[in-house]
Amino acid sequence: MRRDLVIKALSNPLALVGFVIILGILVVATLAPYIAPYDPNAIDVKAILLEPSALHYMGTDGLGRDVFSRMLYGARISLLVGIVAVGIATAIGVVLGALAGYYRGWIDVVIMRMVDVMLSIPTFFLILAVIAFLTPSIWNIMIVIGLTSWMGVTRLVRAEFLSLREREFVMASQTLGAKDRRLIFKHLLPNSLTPIIVSSVLGVASAVLIESGLSFLGLGVQAPQASWGNILTDGKEYIQFAWWLSLFPGLAILITVLGYNLLGEGLRDALDPRSANKNK
Repeated sequence: MRRDLVIKALSNPLALVGFVIILGILVVATLAPYIAPYDPNAIDVKAILLEPSALHYMGTDGLGRDVFSRMLYGARISLLVGIVAVGIATAIGVVLGALAGYYRGWIDVVIMRMVDVMLSIPTFFLILAVIAFLTPSIWNIMIVIGLTSWMGVTRLVRAEFLSLREREFVMASQTLGAKDRRLIFKHLLPNSLTPIIVSSVLGVASAVLIESGLSFLGLGVQAPQASWGNILTDGKEYIQFAWWLSLFPGLAILITVLGYNLLGEGLRDALDPRSANKNK
């Protein structure tokens, strides 16, 4: 069954394109130490702001560092932040959404008011406010993004639980004396995986954008460690004559986000028949 769903998802041309993009970026990021022609942090005063060439595929920056090597290592940071942050957000969202949708009552009211409060604050500005009180580091960024991005998953899981709770198979299990834990983990949660999976895939794209924005502002990954965001920051100072410092990281962010969005849409069409029928 799972194999059929995977085949169905990848039969969607856009989903296949997204999958190939993400797989390619993951492979490149994993093999960065073996692919990178130079040390990403090595300074060469004789090679400052060289244009792209056979020697430096994406040119060099203001310190003579090879941009191609820094892009490869930056992919590792950006994807790691996205995946871990979304993992944290998804775990929190699933737990809170399940509690709200299953038990309802005052538990639902309290959780949903928390969601409303969090959604009333622009997420990026909330992250900026929290990061301002912490030491900028990759771990702090992942945790903060995760702790401020769980609201969408919570609402999706709650809606699924409220719908599934009234289904015949759940009511039959309750009649047979099934405990709450069994109902949640054996019946309700497995049938709620579609929106969780799709939301998680799309959430990685959002987390990559947030990390890039924080690094661009100097509040994310700190130099000399490379990320696409701080490579863009370096390019800001030389944008009039060193176009490659802004072009290549910008394209990398664009392609990565596009890949996750295409993959997420394809998975939604494959895993959710209602969505597929709506799009016909």
